[in-house]
Amino acid sequence: MEVSQNMSLLHLVLQASIPVKFVMGILLAASFMSWWYIFIKLFALKRAAKDTNRFEAEFWGGADLNAVYHRVSDQPEKAGELERVFEAGFSEFLKLRRQSGASVNVIMDGTRRAMRAAYQREVDTLESHLAFLATVGSVSPYVGLFGTVWGIMLAFQSLASVAQATLAQVAPGIAEALIATAMGLFAAIPAVVAYNRYTHDLDRLSSRMESFMEEFSNILQRQVAK
Repeated sequence: MEVSQNMSLLHLVLQASIPVKFVMGILLAASFMSWWYIFIKLFALKRAAKDTNRFEAEFWGGADLNAVYHRVSDQPEKAGELERVFEAGFSEFLKLRRQSGASVNVIMDGTRRAMRAAYQREVDTLESHLAFLATVGSVSPYVGLFGTVWGIMLAFQSLASVAQATLAQVAPGIAEALIATAMGLFAAIPAVVAYNRYTHDLDRLSSRMESFMEEFSNILQRQVAK
């Protein structure tokens, strides 16, 4: 019974050496933060996809561009990513078109630059915290391995003063060291899975926004050319 209690997970963590405890603390904090960002990005990307679907349905459903522009500009806090790209491009288009003597190329170049700048801002916002997930996913196993190596080293050093080494003497030290590796994997695996999934979703969303900018530019160019 005593051996079972000494080999319990909580006991092993509490009896670990200070460096191993420090490693475990880092991994635990990284795991909590990565799960926090995982849920934040999950809701953010789902909302972005939903807003994009809604705006595309409205835009390609034959809505009046001026009406859509005024709705988005009057309520920017309710606008989605693609709506803000549209608003930036159409606003610049209207400004340049009012200027006398502005050529078609000047108008369209300014419109595309405005949409591109707005697009980059939106993508940067959606990409926030993904770098942290990538870092946790790539670094955590090595941090856990460091704790494991340190714990095993201390476990074998403790045998130097023992005349006859037994498995019961070295097992607790090795077990507490292996917990660090397990915690490193526990922090890394969800972060890697989430990073790969969110990167894929963001790439699809970015492609949709880029396609919209090209198609919208063609619509505006045809209006100027009339």
